[in-house]
This record gives sequence, structure tokens and C-alpha cells, in this order.
Amino acid sequence: MRNFAALFVGLLFGLGITVSGMINPAKVLNFFDVAGSWDPSLALVMASALLTTAIGYRFVFRSERPIFDSAFHLPGSTTIDKPLILGAVTYGVGWGLIGFCPGGLVPALGLARAEPWIFALALVAGMAAARFVRTRLAEPKSATQGTA
Repeated sequence: MRNFAALFVGLLFGLGITVSGMINPAKVLNFFDVAGSWDPSLALVMASALLTTAIGYRFVFRSERPIFDSAFHLPGSTTIDKPLILGAVTYGVGWGLIGFCPGGLVPALGLARAEPWIFALALVAGMAAARFVRTRLAEPKSATQGTA
């Protein structure tokens, strides 16, 4: 039942993204083009998502636990740190330059166009590169490094 619920919610999200036109990068890019052909519809999509989430959270957190799990899985940290800021900036700049975000990308993969697939490959490569850099930076330097 848990997998069915996840499938249903994913399909509903994909349908909402598709119906709202957010799988079209040109529509998203027009939202950021305030000096040109500005399209405010993305703001309406964001506002409706924020309202839905706010209402949903009020109902969900009244329960002791989720319906399909034994406990809520919330982030352990609320710290705004350098990795969070860099990740958010990278996400926003990429979204503004390309017009795809991961949520809108998945339904767009079914459009039989090359652009979403190229973006998906670049997204996976970027995640792999970020993971590589983070693990390299997190590794403690051995005692032999830095001595000549």
C-alpha cells in the first residue's frame, strides 16, 4: 500500500506540473524575464504549492506518526550553512538558465525530446561531481600530506 500511495502522489505531482505548463522550459524562463515577456503563472503555481503544503503540514503533524511509516523523517539540522547556500544558489541559477528543475524534468522526459534527457544526464553528472568533491573535502588529511 505504501508503494501505491507513493506512485499515486508522484503521478498527481507530475500531472500538476504538466497541466500547469511547468515542464516547458520556455514558460519557466519567461517567468524570470521580468524586463521582457514576463509570465507570472509560475508565481501562481508556487503560491498554490505553498498553500497546499502549509495546509497539509497542519493536518499531517497532528498525527503521532505517518500512515505508512512508523515515524516522521525530518531533517536533523536547521543550520543554514555554506553547503546549503551553495546548493540553493546552484539550483536557482541552473533553473534560471535552463528552465528545468528536477520536479518538472521527470514528466518532460516523456516528451520525446533530447533536451530533458541531456539535462537529466547533466544533473546526474553534477550530483556525482558534488558527492566526489564533498567526500574529498571531508576526508581528513593524513599525517604524511603537507610535509616535504
